[in-house]
Amino acid sequence: MISVIIPTHNDTAYLSEALDSAFSQEGVSVEVILVDDATEDRDKIEELCKPYGEQYGDRFCYIRNDTNLGVAKSRNLGVEHAHGEYVAFLDADDIWESGKLAAQLAALRENTSVLCSTARRLIAADGSRTDRIIGVPERITYEGILHSNVISCSSVMLLRKTALQYPMEHDEAHEDYLCWLRILKNEGDGVGVDTPYLLSRMARGGKSRNKFKSARMHYRTLRLAGIGAPRACLLFVSYAFAGVRKYTGHLKTGKTV
Repeated sequence: MISVIIPTHNDTAYLSEALDSAFSQEGVSVEVILVDDATEDRDKIEELCKPYGEQYGDRFCYIRNDTNLGVAKSRNLGVEHAHGEYVAFLDADDIWESGKLAAQLAALRENTSVLCSTARRLIAADGSRTDRIIGVPERITYEGILHSNVISCSSVMLLRKTALQYPMEHDEAHEDYLCWLRILKNEGDGVGVDTPYLLSRMARGGKSRNKFKSARMHYRTLRLAGIGAPRACLLFVSYAFAGVRKYTGHLKTGKTV
């Protein structure tokens, strides 16, 4: 079984699309764990979740935090409740293409890696697809993501025991990036599936949407990862140039689905 963990906080506009894309995965057994991080309109989200509980039974788990804990602790809570050998993360405004989890499971087993990421296609807030595809290398290394983080959280699948060993923390930084750095540094290279199985929504309001704020958070993440200030400054410059190429340059489209 693969446990899909979806944290949400007042993110109900696209939640059904995320849930449907998780349950529509073929070739694998899936459970979905929705962690409601104290959404203000409790009745609305519980009404939205009701048909999933009726249709999927024990394969759908709804957890509600009494107080807003943040996305890192919410994901960690989902990992703790997971029953699968593997866990996969999906944000409440993103969508998966069918076949994503099966392709990642095959890649992880073939390469004996603990973490797998896929390429992603950017979609507009209304869900319409753009021609912007951000690829991933076949081999994802610690040194590589120090210069440019190619791993999107909603594309990640990893062993549950690894997620338990390296819980996410520091919401004031890039909590997911910090987690990937620690895993790749200590557990070896990850594997990339260069097919855009993830549809990444360019919706407003995410903490990474503000580029100046995101830049400060990136530097903070490097320092939390144990990178000294001089090298962190150099890596920050590399990150800035990579970001410009990623979102404004001509991207390699790789495989399509």
